[in-house]
Amino acid sequence: MRSPSAAVPFDQPRPAPAHGADSLLEAAGDCAFRIAPSGEIRSASRRTLRLLGLQIAAEGMPLAGFVLEGDGAALRTAIAEANAAADPVLVRVRLRCVDQDLPFELRIAELGEDDSLLVVGRDMSAQHATEERLRHMATHDALTELPNRLLLTDRIRMVVANARRSGQGFAVATIGLDGFKKVNDALGHAIGDAVLRQAAARLRRAMRDSDTLARVGGDEFVVILPGTASEAQIKLVTGRLLATLQSPFEHEGHTIHLGASVGVALYPQHAEDDHGLLALADAALSRAKETGKGRAVVYSAREQGPPQHDISLEAAMFSAVREGEFLLYYQPIVDARTRSIEGFETLMRWKHPTLGMVPPVRFIPIAETNGLINLLGAWALKSACAQILQFEEAAKRELYISVNISPRQFRNDKFLGVLDEALALSGMPGKKLVLEITEGTLMVDPLHAETILTKMAERGARIAIDDFGTGYSSLAYLKRFPISVLKVDRAFVKDLPDAQKEAAICSAVLDMARHLDLSVVAEGVETEEQLGWLSARDCRYIQGYLTGKPMPAHVALAALQDNHYTALLPPDLRASTP
Repeated sequence: MRSPSAAVPFDQPRPAPAHGADSLLEAAGDCAFRIAPSGEIRSASRRTLRLLGLQIAAEGMPLAGFVLEGDGAALRTAIAEANAAADPVLVRVRLRCVDQDLPFELRIAELGEDDSLLVVGRDMSAQHATEERLRHMATHDALTELPNRLLLTDRIRMVVANARRSGQGFAVATIGLDGFKKVNDALGHAIGDAVLRQAAARLRRAMRDSDTLARVGGDEFVVILPGTASEAQIKLVTGRLLATLQSPFEHEGHTIHLGASVGVALYPQHAEDDHGLLALADAALSRAKETGKGRAVVYSAREQGPPQHDISLEAAMFSAVREGEFLLYYQPIVDARTRSIEGFETLMRWKHPTLGMVPPVRFIPIAETNGLINLLGAWALKSACAQILQFEEAAKRELYISVNISPRQFRNDKFLGVLDEALALSGMPGKKLVLEITEGTLMVDPLHAETILTKMAERGARIAIDDFGTGYSSLAYLKRFPISVLKVDRAFVKDLPDAQKEAAICSAVLDMARHLDLSVVAEGVETEEQLGWLSARDCRYIQGYLTGKPMPAHVALAALQDNHYTALLPPDLRASTP
């Protein structure tokens, strides 16, 4: 049995309880202490003594001696604040318990009977475990347990940041199994899945500790190779990757011969961001498959050129800006109880004269890469702030507008000036504006993010985390940053209420948001069953095709002027907007 080094029990007899304090301790929390204003323990509950592995009380010992060294300062600060404050003070620490260190939330308040403070602790182990499961499910491939594309993108951004500081290059390699489709077609998906798991295990064994391996879908894997930039290093690494997948796969009596092809892109020679590196590694992989398979190809602009869709769309985008082809659509955000429109999310659309409506997933990454996103984003923010005032005039009540901020906008030094200009030109108070930012954007440079978010909040704007649960692996920012809204990604909503894992994730997010006093918007709500499940669990706001597709401003104005809620719009109005 392990006892904390600072918790050596005193041999003195235990003093008599003061004013019935011991009975209060016995009824309180997972652990409970009565402490002096200076932080020394005066008494503790029997449950607490068992938890800490003590045979007798620890009167006179500092409570800080029972927490991990890194948490001592936070505890002492909380005790000092509790002495000076009328309201209880909360602090999270890790207690040195008999079997293991456990996370606890301590509530410190005046006892009221003397100068003692009452410390009541709640074991946070279950909540931490839930958060860890949520994080893992959102950032890892369910089949192979490897990082998925979302986590891969975050990792590439981190490696880019490190490479910029160190001046050292790195490689991104995309690996495709040759002939895998035939396995699924001939033997079925169960055996195909088994082969993918075996391939993932082989690739893991071939990796260095510093490398990152991810599955990005189908039979494709991606490896980030820090410090790998020379021709000799690339040949060595890609040769090892090809060799590890060359030997046959065995499963349920089947012997399966596949092999693999590899495409490589280099930082900074070929691209300097995650989108560019992944796109060019994919282009190199396509070249490897086209020229015989079973080989590795390093991207070459001379041989392969930029991806063709980038060339044509990028040229058209500059023309589209001049010709005013970009539009704003508005999707209602609805109160789940009353179905009244509470606000709108602003969504950018591109109406090309010959291609028609170009999906945002095609042009936004290009704009992010070439810098046009700053120009388009500034226009969208100013237009949205002006538009919401027209919406309010039609509705005869207050509404709010939600605008997406891209990673490049967020990192632009001029962004706060653009925000100030948008608010000043429209005359709209900041409290009516919600700025949506992805988790990954915040975690590229947390110190910068904290500074910018604080300044945004000072202007009255609320901060929403878009696609919550699909991005960065840490939840610490929920406490650190001034966040007001979580938007649950449609991936967790689309199969409700039947999908158990998605239901568990949504329930956990709603419970966590409730305890943190955050609003939640569930995205992608398309059925009454989804709405009923979410509403029963106190999800206040929803967004999705059930209550309105993204629509032009004039359609939204018509609905508001006629006192229609989006859910009650005629089907032709609901279905006619892309």
